[in-house]
Amino acid sequence: MPTNVLLLLLLLASMVGASVRSVGRRGHALQNYRKIRFKREVPLTVERHQKVGSPILRRIPDITKNTMSNSEQFLSINDHDFTMRPGFGGPAVPVGVDVQVESLDTISEVDMDFTMTMYIRHYWKDERLSFHSTTNKSMTYDGRLVKKIWVPDMFFVHSKKSFTHDTTKDNVMLRVYPDGKVLYSQRVTVTSMCSMDLSRFPLDTQTCSLEIESYAYTDDDLMLYWKKGNNSLSTDENISLSQFLIQEFQTTTKLAFYSSTGWYNRLYITFTLRRHIFFFLLQTYFPATLMVMLSWVSFWIDRRAVPARVPLGITTVLTMSTIITGVNASMPRVSYIKAVDIYLWVSFVFVFLSVIEYAAVNYLSTVQERKEKKLRERLPCTCGMTHPGMMGSYSEEDVNNTGNYGCMLEENGAMKQQRMMVHLDIEENDQITGHVGSSAYSSMWVDTHAIDKYSRVIFPGSYTLFNIIYWSCYL
Repeated sequence: MPTNVLLLLLLLASMVGASVRSVGRRGHALQNYRKIRFKREVPLTVERHQKVGSPILRRIPDITKNTMSNSEQFLSINDHDFTMRPGFGGPAVPVGVDVQVESLDTISEVDMDFTMTMYIRHYWKDERLSFHSTTNKSMTYDGRLVKKIWVPDMFFVHSKKSFTHDTTKDNVMLRVYPDGKVLYSQRVTVTSMCSMDLSRFPLDTQTCSLEIESYAYTDDDLMLYWKKGNNSLSTDENISLSQFLIQEFQTTTKLAFYSSTGWYNRLYITFTLRRHIFFFLLQTYFPATLMVMLSWVSFWIDRRAVPARVPLGITTVLTMSTIITGVNASMPRVSYIKAVDIYLWVSFVFVFLSVIEYAAVNYLSTVQERKEKKLRERLPCTCGMTHPGMMGSYSEEDVNNTGNYGCMLEENGAMKQQRMMVHLDIEENDQITGHVGSSAYSSMWVDTHAIDKYSRVIFPGSYTLFNIIYWSCYL
């Protein structure tokens, strides 16, 4: 009996297990059927969206859109505070500088400034930028990384304007070495002030300087120095200026003090310029000299040729005024006398004196003619007769020099003028006749051409002497 009951229980258990397995297979088959049916009923667009998550079509993330670039990760930029200088709290960070002058563009006397284009390079060490490298090679970056690290805050003292070239991109280069040394290079153009002394213009030599200094860091935080000493400045061999000859470039270092902030290191680039004189010889000195020489021509023109001598003098005076005005128009309005002013104004005085000389000659000639006319009126008419004190040699030249004495004679009811020259023998008249009028007439016998004769020698001689003194002082 117990054996039958046990067999019955085993049979029932096997039947229950078979039914459970059958139900499980039916449920799995039903689930697969539902999935297939759902795929058939879903639209194509929904099916595509469902396939995005599949391993085959899974999208690869864009590493270029990371908030931190590989360079920043490599240099550990986010791990440090680059708003502070390297070694903050310790000794001053040394920053070496060297400059390569590309061109000197303009030198302006009116604005008293100069424009220079150059490559300026800074050298320092920042251990925060050090990295591991098996090849010990440096890494070079453009200007985008410069804004994220510490760089020296250099500026140009007394500059009027300056800019960094940006064609085709910003002309900035940053080079980092494995040990943390940094090279920072820029290509800049700066217009800076140059105080010029124009007292010897245009025979002058000017010295200008470009000054480089840190704006925020005193000498306790930043020490500026020339990287290679006197060899830190290099220039292009093709640099040339139209008006100046570049004599030399040199570098110096000084300290600048500001009462409110303290002492700062300042670097100086000093260059000496000597002006070319040939342009001013052609445009100023030669024309002024020719105008002075032209004014001397009037000394050889007849004193009675007023229409010839007066316009000549006025023309030379006006031309000198034009030359002086043209020179001063291109110069700053300084309150001292320049070398060119001395030459032009002395030349102007010589031209003006030549006009005054003719005025004196003309005036004395007029006075002489009036006195001769009065003397002729006091002498008697001696037509056709000889006078004991008269000499018989008469000529047309004597008539023009001394005067004409005419007698009005009436012939056949008409008036006839006869000319004759009365030439007085002064010594015989004084001894024999004792005529009072003879000595009065002798005092009137003055040759007014003597002023012109003296001027022909005095004016050229004095102007030549002036030129010798002038050029010996300024050359």
